[in-house]
Amino acid sequence: MTIRETFLAEAAKRILITDGAFGTEIQNWKLSEADYAGDLGLAKDQKGNNDILALTKREVPEAIHRAYFEAGADIAETNTFSANRISQADYAAEHLVREINVESAKLARALADEYQAKDGRPRFVAGAIGPTNKTLSLSPDVNDPGFREIDFDYLKGVYREQTDALIEGGADFILVETVFDTLNAKAAIMAALEAGEALGRDVPIMLSMTLTDLSGRNLSGHTVEAFWHAVRHAKPVTIGLNCSFGAEQLRPHVRTLSDICDTLIMVYPNAGLPNELGEYDEMPATTAGLVGEWAQAGQVNVLGGCCGSTPAHIKAIADGVRGLTPRALPVPPVVTRLAGLEPMTMAA
Repeated sequence: MTIRETFLAEAAKRILITDGAFGTEIQNWKLSEADYAGDLGLAKDQKGNNDILALTKREVPEAIHRAYFEAGADIAETNTFSANRISQADYAAEHLVREINVESAKLARALADEYQAKDGRPRFVAGAIGPTNKTLSLSPDVNDPGFREIDFDYLKGVYREQTDALIEGGADFILVETVFDTLNAKAAIMAALEAGEALGRDVPIMLSMTLTDLSGRNLSGHTVEAFWHAVRHAKPVTIGLNCSFGAEQLRPHVRTLSDICDTLIMVYPNAGLPNELGEYDEMPATTAGLVGEWAQAGQVNVLGGCCGSTPAHIKAIADGVRGLTPRALPVPPVVTRLAGLEPMTMAA
């Protein structure tokens, strides 16, 4: 069986669990700049460069991955959200992009294989690709609406570099997450498809949109339905939502995706909304109860957590959905579906 077939077979048995937040878990370690920098001798301050810990303080991401597997996760997302040439330029670490991704994927792969060997239950590795701090759809200059800091081909190349390294390190899927700009996501999709063609095999893609307002749009203006119409050609193994808000605010948008998408739905919201200090204080039982409503309604196939979620949140979610029937995939009619900012379906 291919990895896509294995994943789909497991998803048909039960609701799968992806892991929780990495950034907020790393913050709990109270690392110093020296911890981040190690002996790499980089020219800029490294504090906050979470991705580089795969090279300088490996025990931190290893412990976090292990805690999530112990909590019941089926999927480990690599600690590579900003491990791309654009984001790493902020830390003068562009030349380390390949090494960071390879080592991060190897680490997650080793732990996934270790836990699978213990009980025979398949564990998976999703190579996490974030949106970068650039946008293809919008100008950063209000006085020049046509200006773009980068172009599509450049961003595709950035994503291809990261994708190739994640696959080399052992990632099963390419997870394009926290999509605030649909055009950025399409560059990542093309990079993953081209990487698969170069290898002569299927490289399954996971897509996860983030909403920037309660109306259900991302920053580039797409509704969740329009987003699906814009990316469904990639045949993603999962599509869904992450980050955005807490589970309470995502409820109607999860339902929309569940009704229209003929692929698995994966949702991993923040642990509620941040408080006045920017901290997340939603308790594990609360988060688990909210996402559990989607599971009981047959709307999801994969659940997990984003910002503020902890191994305790993932354990509560895993315990709460155990034994529930996963969402059945709908069979939508064959029609032409297009998208501007809004979805458009042509008459059959």
